[in-house]
Amino acid sequence: MTSTLFLQTGKDRDMTIDLANPDLYTTDDRFEMWREYVTSDAKVWSGPGVSPSGFWSVFSHRDVSTVLSPKSPFTSEHGMMIGFDAEHADNSGGRMLVVSDGAWHSVLKRLIGPFLSRLRAPEFESVLRHEVKEIVERLKSEDSTDIALEVGPRLPAAIVCEVIGVPLSERERLIELTNHAFGGEESTFDKMTPAEAHTEILFYFHDLIERRQQNPGSDLVSALLADGRLRTEDVLINCDNVLIGGNETTRHSITGAFHVFQRFPGALDTLHADPELTDRAVEELVRWTSPATHVLRVATEDTEVGGQEIRKGQAVVAWLSAANRDERIFPDPHGFVPGRTPNRHLGFGTGPHHCLGAALARVELRELLFRLAAEARAMHLRGEVQWMRSNLVQGYSSLQISVEWR
Repeated sequence: MTSTLFLQTGKDRDMTIDLANPDLYTTDDRFEMWREYVTSDAKVWSGPGVSPSGFWSVFSHRDVSTVLSPKSPFTSEHGMMIGFDAEHADNSGGRMLVVSDGAWHSVLKRLIGPFLSRLRAPEFESVLRHEVKEIVERLKSEDSTDIALEVGPRLPAAIVCEVIGVPLSERERLIELTNHAFGGEESTFDKMTPAEAHTEILFYFHDLIERRQQNPGSDLVSALLADGRLRTEDVLINCDNVLIGGNETTRHSITGAFHVFQRFPGALDTLHADPELTDRAVEELVRWTSPATHVLRVATEDTEVGGQEIRKGQAVVAWLSAANRDERIFPDPHGFVPGRTPNRHLGFGTGPHHCLGAALARVELRELLFRLAAEARAMHLRGEVQWMRSNLVQGYSSLQISVEWR
C-alpha cells in the first residue's frame, strides 16, 4: 500500500512514497534521499500505509535533536518505531524501558543502568578479549567470512548474556538462538524461523526468572525481581529489551567496522600508526553505521518543529541515520574520518532515551578496532554488500570479507 507524502521544503510539492517502506533502505540510494531532505530541512508527511495513521518525518541534525530533547512535548510511551501512534499504541508502553517516560522510566534506568555502565567494563574484559580473540582466529582460518552472519552478532550477545546472568553452561545455546532470531541464519536452527527463535528466547527468560526467584544472584534478572515493583512479565519484557538493544544495533556497527576498513583502506593504517585515535574512531564508526535508523515520538500537545505544525497525538519519526550525515555538522559526511572531532553524532540517540548500553557498546567496539588495527593489513570485499530490508535497523544481511594480515 502506497501513501501520499507531503514534502515541506519552502516550495510545496506532492509526491507518492511511503517512508515506512523497508524496500527504500536496501540500497545506497537512501543516502541521496536523505541528503536532499537534510539540506532542504524537509518535514515530510507520510499518510496511512505501513503506519495506520501516518506520521511526520524530520531529518536534519537540528530537527532530530529538537524532537528528542527532554524539553520537547513528545512521548515514547505509545511506541518507539513506525507503526505505533496514540491510537495504535505499543502494549509494552509505560512498562518497558524504551517505551516509558517520567517517573517509571527513571525507576527502570536506576535499576538497569548500573548493569550497563562503564564502571562494569572491567568485569567484562576477560569475556571481551576472549571473544575478540576467537573472532580473529576464525577470520585467520577462513579464506573469507560473512561478517554479518558469523562475526557481528557474537560479541554483543556474549556481553549481554554476562549482564543478564545466563549461566556459562547455557550461554552458547542462547547466543546461537539470539544470532538466529536477529541474524536469521544460524544453521543449527535451520527448521526454526527467526520469530520462533525469539519465542524460544522468551521461554528461556521465563525459566531463568523462575530460577532466580528461588536462587537470587548478582545479575540483572535478580536485581529486577528484588526491587518488588516489577511483575514477572515486566521483568521478562525488560530483559528482552536489554537483549535486543544490546544485540541488534551493536552487531551492525561491528559488521560495519569491516565494511569501513574495506571502503576506506587508509583507516586501518591510521589506527595502526596511532592507536590513541581508537576512541574517536569508535564514535566515527557509530556515526557512519548509524544502526538505529529511526526513533518515533508522539506529540503530547500541539507544537511545531522547524516551522512545521504538529498536532497533539501525531507521530513524528526522527531519522537518526539521516541526521548523522548532515554535512552542516559533519564535513565529508559520507567519508570515514578516524580522528573526527567534534563528533556530535546521534547514533545512540539523545535526551532521556539516550542508549543506556552506549558505554558497553563503545567498550566492545574499542576492543575490536584496536585488535583489527594491530593485526589486519587490509579488508577485501567478496561479493556485494547486502543491506537488511528494514526501516528500523540500518544493518547488513550479508558482508563477505577476506582479511589480509600483517
